[in-house]
Amino acid sequence: MSPTRTVLITGAAGRIGRFLREGLHGRYELRLLDVVPQEPARRGEQLVQVDLLDRDRADAALSGCDAVVHLAAIPREAPFDDIVRANVETTYSVFEGARRAGVRRVVFASSNHATGFYGRDELVTPSTPVRPDSYYGVSKVFGEALGRLYADKHGLEVVCLRLGAFKERPLDERDLAMWLSPPDCLELVVASLEASVGFLVAYGISANTRRWYADDGWAALGYRPSDDAERFAADVERRTRPSFDRQGGEFTRTP
Repeated sequence: MSPTRTVLITGAAGRIGRFLREGLHGRYELRLLDVVPQEPARRGEQLVQVDLLDRDRADAALSGCDAVVHLAAIPREAPFDDIVRANVETTYSVFEGARRAGVRRVVFASSNHATGFYGRDELVTPSTPVRPDSYYGVSKVFGEALGRLYADKHGLEVVCLRLGAFKERPLDERDLAMWLSPPDCLELVVASLEASVGFLVAYGISANTRRWYADDGWAALGYRPSDDAERFAADVERRTRPSFDRQGGEFTRTP
């Protein structure tokens, strides 16, 4: 496998995007894309202010990249039409632009909300049938399916990460199952950029004792998480109480 040298991060001004900008700085040449202005570029960085719905400019942004980490999306539930524009159409722009530009790998930020309607007492694997809990979750299922198509039909290498709760520390009982610590997040993304895989779906969480998700795919990626939310459990349980029966939490609420 050829080495990854230039990585495009979409949604680079977002919370995870800003974190990865710092964590990957110096490891790769970074092309940082967002629809909003960003902090000034440093050595080894290029800033691109582009709306991914503009497919010609999206194609240009992808040109010359070895890989893309696709984070850009509305990261919560929203009206259907908004989700389609910001999450579905932009994801198509990324996959199609990657194909046209000859990008080798796409790391797609999927979500635990692709399976959010499973119960809190169920263990879910990447091969468990999807049960999205929201339009947001549906958009992530779409992205995974599109990634499978582009892997099978066009030979792209695609890693879909069903991300959990990316936070400095778990804040409630749901986080005890799906916390993704910052160090583990960086380890996971680097592994997803470098591993020899064709198409893979994996849950992006730390090594939590109470996790609802199997670690299928971690060995293939070479992902070895080092954190466990359990060390915060006593404090979390003292301050909060379980409020939902489904893994998706408030996303499963009926409007």
